[in-house]
Amino acid sequence: METTLHRQLKERYAVDGALMEQRVGRYRIDVVQPGQLVEIQLASLSAIRDKVAALLKQHRVLVVKPIVARKHLVKLRRAGGREVSRRRSPKQRTLLDVFDELVHFTRVFPHRRLTLEVVLVEIEEFRYPGHGRRRWRRDNDHQVEDQRLVDVLELHQFRAATDLCRMLPAELPTPFHTGHLAAGLGVERWIAQRMAYCLRQTGAVQSVGKLRGAWLYESRATKAA
Repeated sequence: METTLHRQLKERYAVDGALMEQRVGRYRIDVVQPGQLVEIQLASLSAIRDKVAALLKQHRVLVVKPIVARKHLVKLRRAGGREVSRRRSPKQRTLLDVFDELVHFTRVFPHRRLTLEVVLVEIEEFRYPGHGRRRWRRDNDHQVEDQRLVDVLELHQFRAATDLCRMLPAELPTPFHTGHLAAGLGVERWIAQRMAYCLRQTGAVQSVGKLRGAWLYESRATKAA
């Protein structure tokens, strides 16, 4: 079932003669703009990997990937019921979370006809108690009724592999390893390792050796400069 969030995002891209929910070949497309197909993917990008790869053979494609940077949890008494309470979720995602998606999308991105647009959004999520009502107080047993857009906070476009290098910290040695990357971004080492994997698979960086067992990388954007 389509969420309000997905419909709201479609409406934002369905401007200037664009049409929503159109069939192109054997695929249904969220928004068909003049000269470009738009796919808005709330779930994992891996779910549309093959679809996008097929569409890119003949079409320009814009993949919109929302990342929930702020979430307001709205508790309902029951499905379709009145609001009981609301609070802001302590979980906050950032632009770096796009690498969680790219891990399974590097066979598609980059491509000369593909633009990846990452949208950081603020949403409301409406929940009601699940089957185990006694556990509702622990907030881990619920059903999500809907999600709604509150605001678009940031928008980032990626067309080439080197565009991903914009997320590298400014003070990064050349060459660097994932320890440098983790320290520069203030993240855990495993997150930096996932980033390095995506950067290498897309061609944004290249491996240039090892230092005490750690792979060393060099940004192709830096090298080109």
